[in-house]
Amino acid sequence: MGSFGKSQTIRRIEDLRLLTGQGRFVDDIAPPGALHAVFVRSPLAHADLAPPDLSAARAAPGVHLALCAEDLEAAGVDLRMRAALAKNRDGSLGADVFRPVLAKGRVRFVGEPVAVIVAETLDAARDAAELVAPDYAERPVKLDLAPGGEPLHPEAPDNRAFDWALGDPATVEAAMAAAAHRVRLRVEHNRVIVNAMEPRAAFAEWDGERLHLCYNGQGVWNQKADLARALGLPPARVRVTTPDVGGGFGMKAMAYPEYVVIAAAARMLGRPVRWSAERTESMLTDNAGRDLVSEAEMAFDADLRITGYRVRILANLGAYNSEFGQGIQTTASSKVATGVYAIPALHIAAQGFYTNTTQTDAYRGAGRPEAIYTLERTLDHAARVLGIAPVELRRRNLIRRLPYRTPSGELYDTGDFARVLDRVEAEADIAGFPARRAEAAARGRLRGIGLASYIEAILGDPSESAKIVFEPDGTVSLFVGTQSNGQGHETVYAQFLADQSGIPLARVRVVQGDSDRIASGGGTGGSRSVTVQSAATLAAVGAMVAAFRPFVAPLLGADPEALAFDDGAFRAAGTNRTLTLPEAAEMARAAGRADLLAHAATTRLRGRSYPNGAHVAEVEVDPETGVVEVVRYTVTDDFGTLMHPQLVEGQVHGGIAQGLGQALTERAVHDATGQLLTATFMDYALPRAADMPPIRFTTEPVPSTANPLGMKGCGEAGTVGALPALGNAVLDALWPAGVRAVDMPFTPQRVWGWLRAAGAG
Repeated sequence: MGSFGKSQTIRRIEDLRLLTGQGRFVDDIAPPGALHAVFVRSPLAHADLAPPDLSAARAAPGVHLALCAEDLEAAGVDLRMRAALAKNRDGSLGADVFRPVLAKGRVRFVGEPVAVIVAETLDAARDAAELVAPDYAERPVKLDLAPGGEPLHPEAPDNRAFDWALGDPATVEAAMAAAAHRVRLRVEHNRVIVNAMEPRAAFAEWDGERLHLCYNGQGVWNQKADLARALGLPPARVRVTTPDVGGGFGMKAMAYPEYVVIAAAARMLGRPVRWSAERTESMLTDNAGRDLVSEAEMAFDADLRITGYRVRILANLGAYNSEFGQGIQTTASSKVATGVYAIPALHIAAQGFYTNTTQTDAYRGAGRPEAIYTLERTLDHAARVLGIAPVELRRRNLIRRLPYRTPSGELYDTGDFARVLDRVEAEADIAGFPARRAEAAARGRLRGIGLASYIEAILGDPSESAKIVFEPDGTVSLFVGTQSNGQGHETVYAQFLADQSGIPLARVRVVQGDSDRIASGGGTGGSRSVTVQSAATLAAVGAMVAAFRPFVAPLLGADPEALAFDDGAFRAAGTNRTLTLPEAAEMARAAGRADLLAHAATTRLRGRSYPNGAHVAEVEVDPETGVVEVVRYTVTDDFGTLMHPQLVEGQVHGGIAQGLGQALTERAVHDATGQLLTATFMDYALPRAADMPPIRFTTEPVPSTANPLGMKGCGEAGTVGALPALGNAVLDALWPAGVRAVDMPFTPQRVWGWLRAAGAG
């Protein structure tokens, strides 16, 4: 097998299909004649709910079915949605509240599904839904991040979901008491709505024996398990598939109520049922991202080396536990809490609260952007207070020797953080910034520069499987357990298999997203996909070569032990006789050796990998309008071995775009009654192409030791670095005008207000 040392960029295999409108998304492949589902949703954030009267809807033209929670229960459906729980500091588990797939007895956020209408056409379902008038009795609304208020759940009478902690508070307090310098900073992490290009969608079919759900998610196996449990079916009678997906970003990685409900409806009716969210419906009901407050305190000795760090987190979970919600600002965030710095003492205390808003859960980075934002904003604040250049304060505190065990228990295996910082300092021309600031001032602009060093931890299942099948038509199918959401998996997986096996790239077909055809898999999330899937594919190639060796040896007149495999072919030692794997497979098929035509392997990574890097953003602010323009952006990353450099750079660009959106324009806003005021693109501002700066991208790779290929995942890193770099740049621009604190998003109105409050302009 070839050693994958020749990273190369090839044209994306899926681009022609996707760019010419030949993609196959859920709405494109719904069965002909499928009925349409429309959900009746709560217009109130908090209210008692009587079982809704559905008689008028059931009698409406074209309606086949109308259901509420009580109807599903009567049909034997388990209403409860599952969620992972954090461990409280006293060892108990966080609140395990009951979340039904359709509201029962009470509604707790605007948009919560109350009933479903299934009709012949979408218009008929919409018209019938208008006839449902549930009886609501309003309750007080809870929106703040503090114990108390109107209880949302009997399981959490003070609305506290968890009270989690990590580290030794006594050690940190001792470091604070002995410190030569202490700095404090409070930062807000604004709630954002993911807004994937393709909204959530699904269809369900029941053939009398088996259920098939097709949905646009990030993995099929958890969804299969959820449906089997909810509908009381043996797993073998449930099939879940996923076609092309128009963006996931973590938001589509978990279960949602609609999938259970339409599956139950399809089984009741014996007809396919389809559902697609409208954009405002998505904004109201998709799991949101971020939404927390962090209060940080950092201790330094006389040489300005960090001696202690503590963080207090107040996190908004929304109305219920989402699938991973309790883990985002606890275990996920803590893995990178001390970043790339040698911080000897750490204490994190995190509390989660229920509020009458949509649930929060994983969004690109899932806790790591929040942790790094808090850390890097605090470091920049410390540099100002202590009178040292931000780059120098970071350099003084970098981890220099690896492997390194962090206070949160993570083992950073490889990296050269100083080299990355040196490279980005040179590439961004930090030394030349004063001249650029002076030139901007002459034009009446405030210019700022922001630096952020980051590290992130690859999350998700460390195990993965791959299967290679030689098909009768001469193609080769590679079955994978991950799920592309637009990242380019078809290209990079096929490229890797071709490189390792010698099978021509044009013959390789990547198969994903089908629980019947692929026995197991970890799906996509946590930047795991290419690393774990390539390790599994490598193992499958190894099994394939080993299986073919005794078959090929006599064909080449060689002993199996004397048979080499390199550059895609078996070679007999001392001869020029060769045989490729496709040639060997053709001969095996002719010989009736079906056992040689399929090869599978499952691997488990030894540990996490830790992508890291540094971002430098430069912004200009118009003090008359408050408009922030990102004028320069520089990134140096360490992603270990690069398989497809162009796809890697594209992932970084996409992550920066989503970070820029949160930093500059995006913010979900609720009024005092819990109504979402930003439920359309008229009010929720996604960044546009014109907002994106040119990005200078370089790498300083140090291969990981945690996987056989030395890779470090890249999917979320851009967002992790972008948020603090932009935040530090905006404050740097506003500091000379007297502004001393900023919080995302840095919209023109907010920036203009800070400047006026500081007496500028």
